[in-house]
Amino acid sequence: MAMATKFLIASLLLSLLALHFAEAGHDPVNSNLAASSPPKKIDCGSACKARCQLSSRPRLCNRACGTCCSRCSCVPPGTAGNYEACPCYASLTTHGGRRKCP
Repeated sequence: MAMATKFLIASLLLSLLALHFAEAGHDPVNSNLAASSPPKKIDCGSACKARCQLSSRPRLCNRACGTCCSRCSCVPPGTAGNYEACPCYASLTTHGGRRKCP
């Protein structure tokens, strides 16, 4: 009888341990949060206005910047350069191979 009780307790503890490890691999709170949160969006209008404020062709600059911003959800800081801050923005090119984004 004592042997059966020890075996029952040991198997119960092993089952609980296995259940604990199985649930530890899946965090329902964080996985639902990640699935339901939309991608981060920025205000492309104001970001492009700041980016194109010194441009000699502001309408063209704003149009190109807006297209790039909507695709990448990112605009580099400053009025020129700083492409390393937004690699997607820097990688977009025209059919001729020139940078699309100002």
